[in-house]
Amino acid sequence: MRFIAGLFAFAACLSAAPLAAKATAPVPTPAPTAPAPPPVTDKENLWLLDLSTGGRVTIWLRPDAAPQMVKRIKTLTRQHFYDGLAFHRVIDGFMAQGGDPKGDGTGGSDLPNVPAEFNWLPHTRGAVSAARADDKDSANSQFFIVFMPRLQLDKKYTVFGRVIDGMKYVDAIERGEPPTNPSRVLHAYIASDNPPAYTPAPPPPPADLGAPVTLPGTGKPAGTAAPKRVVPAPAKKAQSRR
Repeated sequence: MRFIAGLFAFAACLSAAPLAAKATAPVPTPAPTAPAPPPVTDKENLWLLDLSTGGRVTIWLRPDAAPQMVKRIKTLTRQHFYDGLAFHRVIDGFMAQGGDPKGDGTGGSDLPNVPAEFNWLPHTRGAVSAARADDKDSANSQFFIVFMPRLQLDKKYTVFGRVIDGMKYVDAIERGEPPTNPSRVLHAYIASDNPPAYTPAPPPPPADLGAPVTLPGTGKPAGTAAPKRVVPAPAKKAQSRR
């Protein structure tokens, strides 16, 4: 009887052991879920650029992928920082870069640089990404819009938005490093701020030709002299035949 009782006790220990182990095992922590992107109709995340090339460009901002850079863009836009700035470096088949108050690629805002937020968004056509120097944490105010895919830039530069309307006005930006007649951001807005309708850039002033020059001895401005009168030569008399 003692032997049988011992067997029952041993079996009870064996059956209880897995239960005890299961009860003390650590519970895995669920992976954090990525924030959802804002809807494309969310005006707080629509960046509007009125370009001198003839129209308004709408850019869908992605705070789910680059929250700090999106915050910087909104702050500078509401300070009217981008109004009037030129696209100073524009490479055909690659991208158009702007957002530099100096106009040569070396400038930025007075705010601190933004740390890198390299993410999963690709550098495809219409992508809007933060320009930076060699230091990966040197993004500030400058940005570039991609003409054609450059996937080799992925996870090396911070994509923070994408053009969803008006890409034809981006395509029309004057090329050059720097361009001879650079295209400009006339105004930048956040759509939720109820911006006015697009206003075209005023036409350039006519060229200044200077004051008229008076021809010496005539008292008349240059270009006002009367044309010379051409007097036809008298016709030759026909010789009589003999």
